Amino acid sequence: MNSQNFAAATARVIAVQDDIISLEAIGETPLTKNEVVYILPSRCETKHQERLKAEVLRIYGNRADAQVYESTLGVAVGDPVEQSGQLLSVELGPGLLGQVFDGLQNPLDLLATEFGYFLPRGVDLPSLDHNCKWAFTPCVQLGTKLHAGAALGTVQERRFTHKIMVPFDIAGEVEVTWIQAGNVTIDEPVAKIRLANGKEQTVMLKQRWPVRKPLSQDLLRNNLNQRQYPTEPLITHLRLVDTFFPIARGGTGCIPGPFGAGKTVLQSLIARNSEVDIVIVVACGERAGEVVETITEFPLMTDPKTGGSLMDRTIIICNTSSMPVAAREASIYTGITLGEYYRQMGLNVLLLADSTSRWAQAMRETSGRLEEIPGEEAFPAYLDSSIKNIYERAGVISNADGSSGSLTMIGTVSPAGGNFEEPVTQSTLNTVKAFLGLSADRAYKRFYPAVDPLLSWSRYLEQLNPWYQRHLAPDWTTHAQQVLQLLSRGNSVHEMIQVAGEEGVTMEDFVIYQQATFVDMVYLQQDAFDPVDVSVPLERQKETFMLIVKIIGSKRQFSDQSHVRDFFTQLTGLFKNLNYAVWQSTEYKQLWGKIEAML
Repeated sequence: MNSQNFAAATARVIAVQDDIISLEAIGETPLTKNEVVYILPSRCETKHQERLKAEVLRIYGNRADAQVYESTLGVAVGDPVEQSGQLLSVELGPGLLGQVFDGLQNPLDLLATEFGYFLPRGVDLPSLDHNCKWAFTPCVQLGTKLHAGAALGTVQERRFTHKIMVPFDIAGEVEVTWIQAGNVTIDEPVAKIRLANGKEQTVMLKQRWPVRKPLSQDLLRNNLNQRQYPTEPLITHLRLVDTFFPIARGGTGCIPGPFGAGKTVLQSLIARNSEVDIVIVVACGERAGEVVETITEFPLMTDPKTGGSLMDRTIIICNTSSMPVAAREASIYTGITLGEYYRQMGLNVLLLADSTSRWAQAMRETSGRLEEIPGEEAFPAYLDSSIKNIYERAGVISNADGSSGSLTMIGTVSPAGGNFEEPVTQSTLNTVKAFLGLSADRAYKRFYPAVDPLLSWSRYLEQLNPWYQRHLAPDWTTHAQQVLQLLSRGNSVHEMIQVAGEEGVTMEDFVIYQQATFVDMVYLQQDAFDPVDVSVPLERQKETFMLIVKIIGSKRQFSDQSHVRDFFTQLTGLFKNLNYAVWQSTEYKQLWGKIEAML
């Protein structure tokens, strides 16, 4: 080991257990919780000196435990440790959109270009392109008084106006003393501000922020931001979600379900078709197949809002197989910090985490290695509060300049065996306000999306009722609740038929069963492979749903059960074809006429 490494080191390794190491300070610099440190392994087999990134988890005296975000192979007792003096942070600035990062915000495409597909450990590349020039346009003048988070100017990032803001960690009022337009890199100064203590500070296009601290925390405390009550739904273009189980824009939701029930596909459809500005996909489960599919498909898909590529509005964060499980935890914090950054610009952001069960399992492994007292099923006792801390960072924020942005978070949960009573699912359900429970039985029957309407719920349905009354129909929420009740009654009749046969139920119950089956087949199910049915605009949903309400509300006389079955079979076929027809086309109008003629 080079003696220079020991000269720069301020701590040393005293114990190693998998990806947890124990440190001891050997200098005057104290160890800090959540500080980033670098281990310099003495048994280094590469040409360059490896610097393994780690984060301090807990401190006791002059010693600390840290989790390493790389393989600890070759790390030995006595190896030197460098302290960075910084908390685990991400780089914020123009150039984030369209990128694929790992959980520590390393650009994976650049890593692959420089080192091949087998990524070496100990490599720390810049997250943003430091050579790219951006056209900076000031929006304030000399002498303007501003606060943290206020815009100094803008650059154009793809189709978005990217605000360059006063650093978020600055306290009090600042004054602009110098600002200049021009083409600059993210490392070049664009403005100077005088702080409250009289000192000057240079502002560049980039800034850093610790991932475990909510970006808006200080701004809310100082009344520079205001948290708003969500009043609009997140339009996903999925009939089942938008009509019965809406998620508010700026709200929270979860998609639990057993393996193979379609969690990733449902999340992908929400990412593609939702009416938001920015989508951040956090693949914290190390499931390579789904990640590769997302990375390869998104650039080829058309953004329904602009006609451009979906990657123009997307950031993907995924863990590589070479990273320990601890990196899963960091990836969610990284993604939500990037989402908060774009929300501060007044944009609507959607964060999709797949899956938070893997993140919780990573916490369980780390907690076990730290020998903490375990909770239920060996998860850490602080599991519940950790999940709440993550989801509470979502929300609608109004800024001092009058702009308003939102961050909506939807996480998938993968309970073993589809058991919704396990700790991660229960803690998540106690936190979120929309629950889209997937059913293995519906997935087996090819009823997609396999969201079980008898298990799922949304507390936003009543909360968003004023919005539905203004934009859809005065009694929209009432109709939605009535249809859900019909589905529940239809399921009860179906169970009776399974035991007693069709002859064992009354004509009224049999009609209810056929009506519920009809609604399930033509409205709850949606064909993800059909170019028309995959994404249904809200106006078309309204038109179709009100027709269905009219059908199930009408009183028809049937001669026998065969007559009931024939009627609804024919009606289902017409509606299926209606769903596949282009809205307001000649075929659509003809099918609509045939349905009305049947009524």
